[in-house]
Amino acid sequence: MPDKADAAGPRETQITAISYSPSEYEEREIVSPGDCSEYAARPGVTWVNVSGLQNATAVQQVAACFGAHPLIIEDILHVEQRPKLDFEQEKYLFLVVRMLQYEESRGEVVAEQVSLLLNKQSVVSFQEEKLPGDAFDPVRRRLRNNEGPVRQAGPDYLAYSLLDAVVDGYFGVVEQLGERVEDLEEELVARPGRGTLQRIHGLRHELLTLRKAIWPLREVVSELQRGNSPLVAPATVIYLRDLHDHVFRVIDNVETLREMVAGMIDIYLSSVSNRLNEVMKVLTIIATIFIPLTFVVGVYGMNFRYMPELSSPWGYPAVLVLMAATAGGMLVYFRRRGWL
Repeated sequence: MPDKADAAGPRETQITAISYSPSEYEEREIVSPGDCSEYAARPGVTWVNVSGLQNATAVQQVAACFGAHPLIIEDILHVEQRPKLDFEQEKYLFLVVRMLQYEESRGEVVAEQVSLLLNKQSVVSFQEEKLPGDAFDPVRRRLRNNEGPVRQAGPDYLAYSLLDAVVDGYFGVVEQLGERVEDLEEELVARPGRGTLQRIHGLRHELLTLRKAIWPLREVVSELQRGNSPLVAPATVIYLRDLHDHVFRVIDNVETLREMVAGMIDIYLSSVSNRLNEVMKVLTIIATIFIPLTFVVGVYGMNFRYMPELSSPWGYPAVLVLMAATAGGMLVYFRRRGWL
């Protein structure tokens, strides 16, 4: 699964801040990371989103404004983290998840690390890359249009909404991979070639990477819905249970696709073996037919002077008829036995 930085090149770090309450809404871009301090103490709920981690200094300043521990900042900047949950009772909750998208142009799944820092009044999200149209756009739209309970709830519900958006993106990725599995199944039945096995292995690798991103997330959501942190309200736990069900649905779909791909490898190997057997059968039949003909030709190729058929005017035609009858008889016999 390729890294987005490799696919699209490095991007500048962009910081946006959204402050809202049931009756008020403000959204703007933060030019200086030091300005985040005013949002850390602002009443209502604040969502600060950092897109692109290339400017490590800016990322550190934003995380420090919201009380992140140096080890948390290190986890944010090192983007190969396993999905996990860390919390310090009433101070903060820290989550690491993998956001997945399917790139139609390359036919590949791309992933980026997303880190969420939740405290009593705010949520800070750190995206590995700044990509337009990411999975958080539906959450932004609901905030702008005051749709649903997101502006009436606290930052814990906002964190749930962001996690739910990430999981919803998994369904789209699984659907795209399912279509590729169906295409490969048709190719296996109709025209398996040398590149078929390579595509099967590539799909198997992508499903394995998808599984590594989703299985740990199940543990993260399970820990959140237990309500061990005072930062998660009981009303939000109900939504987290629904999110937990969504994660399990994605896991079931991924496991089903992995089993199908594993079966496709067996089908491919069986198909190649059957084609080889057909070729060997044809070659064996041809060799079997020509063995008696070669015997006849060999007999009459001997340099004996007194061979009675050599002086007969019908000798040559008779030998040809004998050879044709032998070959024809063997073909009829093979067909009756079902070998042809």
